[in-house]
Amino acid sequence: MRLLHTSDWHLGHTLKEVTRDHEHAAFLRWLLETCVREAPDALVITGDVFDAGTPPASAERMWFEFLAAARRARPAMDIVAIAGNHDSPARLGASSAVLRELGVHVIGGLPRLDGSIDLDRVLIPVAGGQGLVAAVPFLRPIDIPVPVEDPLATVYGEVLAGARDRRRPEQALIVLGHLYVTGADPSYLSERRISIGGQESASLRLFPDDIDYVALGHMHRAQRVGRDSIRYAGAPIALSLDEAGYRHGVVVVDFEGGRVRDQRVIDIPQTVEIVRIPARGAAPLAEVVAAISALPPRLDADDPARPYLEIVVALDRPEPRLRTQVETALDGERARLVQLHVQLSGDGAALGDRVQTKRLAELDPRDVFAQLWARSHADPPSAAVTGAFERLLAEVQGDLDDPERAAKVS
Repeated sequence: MRLLHTSDWHLGHTLKEVTRDHEHAAFLRWLLETCVREAPDALVITGDVFDAGTPPASAERMWFEFLAAARRARPAMDIVAIAGNHDSPARLGASSAVLRELGVHVIGGLPRLDGSIDLDRVLIPVAGGQGLVAAVPFLRPIDIPVPVEDPLATVYGEVLAGARDRRRPEQALIVLGHLYVTGADPSYLSERRISIGGQESASLRLFPDDIDYVALGHMHRAQRVGRDSIRYAGAPIALSLDEAGYRHGVVVVDFEGGRVRDQRVIDIPQTVEIVRIPARGAAPLAEVVAAISALPPRLDADDPARPYLEIVVALDRPEPRLRTQVETALDGERARLVQLHVQLSGDGAALGDRVQTKRLAELDPRDVFAQLWARSHADPPSAAVTGAFERLLAEVQGDLDDPERAAKVS
């Protein structure tokens, strides 16, 4: 039996207000071709199919068109998908009854029947019975109606107990989950901030050794956790600029006699590159402009594969026309600016570290202004900035010296 594991598609995602539809469409075409070439018996998708609970129509259309194309291309391939923390359980699972008739099993919320988990819905035989998939979606408070000390252990324990009762000899047991497992590497902090019954992480003890493969979602960086058979497939594209260095792929798992025989990762081609100027740290504006001029020219204004560009400029003093200068330099270049950072050259010290403790009335406004300026800028303020501050100070002090005007100021 062969299984293909993918996760965290985040259909409908935008990067700094730029739609990712072009990248997702390219990924889904590649995934369909990979399913034809690798001929998996089962395809599992471990959560965050969509980027939001109310995805745009274009994202839902991609989802259903992929399922239809996969069914045409691989009629016998089972497909199992669970909801992640970004998905709406009700919306993702709304069409589950129809999809089941097509061999597509979508588990939105944790299904219950007479107070217990509906095991007929979450325990799914695949590949003609060669595998048994235990599909546990991301758990929300509504999925745990009775307060328990360890909701994860309670739910997974009930599901695994049912799976062991139903499991046949030499049948591979595969568990799907969408959660943060202790020991995983969340390089991007937001990947781990999900809570299940007050728990932000799950112990590896949830997945005993009699489980042949654990297919996880939520971490965007592909990785194994604990042992080779517990894996996050990772996201198919970089979902933030911080994820530019991630390896993106799908996991192909081969079973023999109900046990894992081989695992391998197939890299996903990236259709849009993320470029950073400079590659590390920050650079003065002149160097940034020079680096921009070395970028490839834009040949097509509507090119959806233009690289995303992040720029970090080091400044010694304020530069009011910074964005205008950067955008002017970018005119005619192929890259599109999605993030412009400024790294100031001051020492960043807090004001309280600079001045001795004094009463507010004893502080000289000019000293306070000078200390605050030095916090962000290495060079002293220009004559124009100093003059503007003096005019503002004179106006405020004049208001305070006039009782009637002081009352308005206060």
